[in-house]
Amino acid sequence: MIRIYDSLSGEKKDLPISRPLKLFVCGPTVYDYPHLGHAKTYVSFDTLVRYLKSQNIDVYYLQNITDVDDKIINYAKEQKISPIQLAKKFEKEYHRAEKDLHIKGIKYARATQHIPQIIKQINTLIEKGNAYKIDGDGYYFDISSFPDYGKLSKRTALQAEDATSRIDENIKKRNKGDFALWKLANNKNIPEPKLSSSKTKKIAFKIVDGEPVWYTPFGWGRPGWHIEDTAITEHYFGPQYDIHGGGVDLKFPHHEAEIAQQESASGKKPLVKIWMHTGFLLVNGKKMSKSLKNFVTINDFMKKYSPETLRLMINFNHYRSPFNYTEESAEQANNALKRLQKIIAALSLAKSKGNISAEIKTAMEKAENNFEEAMNDDFNAPKAIASIFELINSVENKIWKISKKEAATIKKFISEKMKIFLGIVPMPAKMPQNIVKMAEERELYRKNKQFIQSDLLRKKIEELGYIIEDTPNGPLITKK
Repeated sequence: MIRIYDSLSGEKKDLPISRPLKLFVCGPTVYDYPHLGHAKTYVSFDTLVRYLKSQNIDVYYLQNITDVDDKIINYAKEQKISPIQLAKKFEKEYHRAEKDLHIKGIKYARATQHIPQIIKQINTLIEKGNAYKIDGDGYYFDISSFPDYGKLSKRTALQAEDATSRIDENIKKRNKGDFALWKLANNKNIPEPKLSSSKTKKIAFKIVDGEPVWYTPFGWGRPGWHIEDTAITEHYFGPQYDIHGGGVDLKFPHHEAEIAQQESASGKKPLVKIWMHTGFLLVNGKKMSKSLKNFVTINDFMKKYSPETLRLMINFNHYRSPFNYTEESAEQANNALKRLQKIIAALSLAKSKGNISAEIKTAMEKAENNFEEAMNDDFNAPKAIASIFELINSVENKIWKISKKEAATIKKFISEKMKIFLGIVPMPAKMPQNIVKMAEERELYRKNKQFIQSDLLRKKIEELGYIIEDTPNGPLITKK
């Protein structure tokens, strides 16, 4: 049985039984290049989904794309380009980074493509008395109308005012923690659109003074940040679903607002069965920020290391734990990846015949049991990875004696399990043809006991960035 830690109850719960399992993870606000914080959250959830699918559990994985937001509008004005153009550019960068990191199987929902669903949910909240209008500003959610506000973050409504991000300020709000559902256009002189004779109803859209706005029953304006998520999840999943995930920094106020909106709109509780939150990302012990000059994009990281190194580095830490990124942590993951690739290459050289020995069978069974036990206990990736390396440790000293059948079984186990964490099978680097030819030539020199010539070729191979190791099963070539 798979158990998951629920951030709301503070307890581990059984994996919900619905199939497909409905999973929603808060997507990015696309105004800048994706960074290591994004990687930590999205790799963690990709690992989760990959493991569930390896257990034949179907998952409907939904993610929103926030493509209308103050940050997008302000940055677009600085760059003197359209906010729509800016959002499209950075959404493309986000998807490219996901592809590089082997993240797939997600259904995406842009906020700007779900304006009718947003309008519908705001109307429901207005009708139920949970929302009110501030003239000249917009519609706000009244947190005093939802007694459970703060149950996820363990804050009271009075504490809501201490939020540090995206709480809309207005002295006319009923409560300091009230948040915007719909922001009216800054330009109040936009004319009403002409009614279309088309049978297909379309919501009028404009960009006015650099601000994207839609014409709705509320007037020209745009959605608040929180409402897009619940409007989208209600559209695809209904008012209740299985798992909601995201970074721990979103717990308050964003996820708290989602609970208030959806449970108020539907009258049903709970919004989700399980809340999952990934831990904070630190860089050299400090919060990542451009002002501290420790802001690391995914592109920056991959100038030096592979996507597989990044995924392994993230999975060396439990998804709920804070992760402190350092150059040492990157090197540790990179070295571990090289070791995996080397052991797979060594297993591929096995030559002897024979069945699987009792010793190897026992080691395999132990690794399998430890792996599943770790992953079934709140997706404990570090412990699961450790079980793979424990197997490697147990066979490494007899690697040249095991049979082809044993080697194939071990290699299959390592490859299938590590694919969950790396996104791909950790195959050894493909050797260039010239290196392969030099290795073959060197092997002939060795067989003919022409050791001077073979040593010269070894040095030449090393100068080209490769290491050749003589083994009982033939030469093992690895990249430096």
